[in-house]
Amino acid sequence: MNPLKKLAGQTAIYGLPSILLRILGYLLTPLYTRVLDTQEYGSYVYLYSVVAFMIVVLTYGMETAFFRFYSKGEKSEKVYTTSLISLLFTTTIFVVAVLYYTSSIARSIGYEEKPEYIRYFGFILAFDALSAIPFAKLRAQNQAKRFALLRMVNILINIALNLVFLLLIPAINSGGDFSGGWLNGVFPTENLVQYIFISNLVASAVTLILLLPELRFSLRAFSLKLLGSMLKYALPLLIAGFAGIVNETFDRVLLKHLLPVDIAESQVGIYGACYKISILITLFIQAYRYAAEPFFFSQAGEKDSKLIYSQMLTYFVLVISIIFLITMLYLDVIILFIGKDFREGRSVISILMLANICLGIFYNLSIWYKLTNQTLYGAMIAAVGAFITIVFNLWLIPDYGYMGSAWATLICYFIMMVISYRLGQKHFPIKYNLRKITFYLGGALLIYFVSTLFYSQQVVIRLIVGTVLLLIYLLGVFFLEYANLKRIITSR
Repeated sequence: MNPLKKLAGQTAIYGLPSILLRILGYLLTPLYTRVLDTQEYGSYVYLYSVVAFMIVVLTYGMETAFFRFYSKGEKSEKVYTTSLISLLFTTTIFVVAVLYYTSSIARSIGYEEKPEYIRYFGFILAFDALSAIPFAKLRAQNQAKRFALLRMVNILINIALNLVFLLLIPAINSGGDFSGGWLNGVFPTENLVQYIFISNLVASAVTLILLLPELRFSLRAFSLKLLGSMLKYALPLLIAGFAGIVNETFDRVLLKHLLPVDIAESQVGIYGACYKISILITLFIQAYRYAAEPFFFSQAGEKDSKLIYSQMLTYFVLVISIIFLITMLYLDVIILFIGKDFREGRSVISILMLANICLGIFYNLSIWYKLTNQTLYGAMIAAVGAFITIVFNLWLIPDYGYMGSAWATLICYFIMMVISYRLGQKHFPIKYNLRKITFYLGGALLIYFVSTLFYSQQVVIRLIVGTVLLLIYLLGVFFLEYANLKRIITSR
């Protein structure tokens, strides 16, 4: 099968659960932003931003290390067992520490009155960390159906419990004989945010239980020498991952601590809700990454691998450019998914969309240091990005609030993208089709700019203009890529 066709199929299969998870999470946003006020939603956004740091620390690059060593021909059972036991050991230590220091952790992040939040997230993180390697094994063995099924179970449990806790139980408690009765005593509705966390906890626990067949291992397959090699490869990725999370989520942490106390969490809530819309583009990016990472390594030994990598980036940019246009040209409709009180932040969406485009391109470019075992470069690039994120947020937030955070994010990812490209051309040169990439991305930006020139007070007119402009862009793409796409689709 044509490699690009195979990648497209794997992206669809592996990415479908992730896309649905994000879509359902996105569809929960209207519920969250209507059931919770901006301050409560800000707490939700802030806590998940903090947790994002910890999942990177808990997995410390072992998932990518697993793919790297698995593809290098090591005995599969030895690689799997070694990485799984390593995560099991470190995760156990983490859970014990969280339970012992719950009060101190809660106090340090400003939730001393809600220590149960810390325990919830301690176990969520543990279950997710232990699931990482079994899921990686399913991807490496191309067990797409089981991978998708387990992801879907997680999604459905999460969404069902959210609906029960946030809609059904409050409705029952507020009506007639049930008001203030036994149900309200068991599931009090004064603090609805906690039920979002509980839903996540239950879904993660059930997923781990369903992964028990994959969690079986033999201690005899564990290799301390192999673990040392894997850690040497993975630890720079930990630094890169940690710095990457700083780039992705630290702006929300800084918003909470740099803005006045009376508006901080509300501003975090508004920014977080608008960020939900801006990261629509990451639905595709995440799906693509699930399939692309093992695909990159599997193609490494092929003679035309660099040509494949170049084509991958071209079509990746084409797809995310179309997603960008669809989102921005129909923003008047998409913005309705968040509550009215949160829509004042819509001006950050285009900036954050562009930032995520740069991040997606960076992910593609980053293959050079993974394939050449120079993961330290990845850590250095991410660290530069983290430095830029912190400096620009500290500079811009006090004067510009969440708009400053949005610009800091774009500047960070753009610089990381440029640095990775320059270093990649030096250490692992790939002849990317920069003309096409510039045409597709630049054309999308031009179309969006033109749409702003035809602004009308009537939403219907704006949507009609947007539709016409989108069709012009798609027709241009069709004429340029028809022959190439036909060849890929019809190839075997």
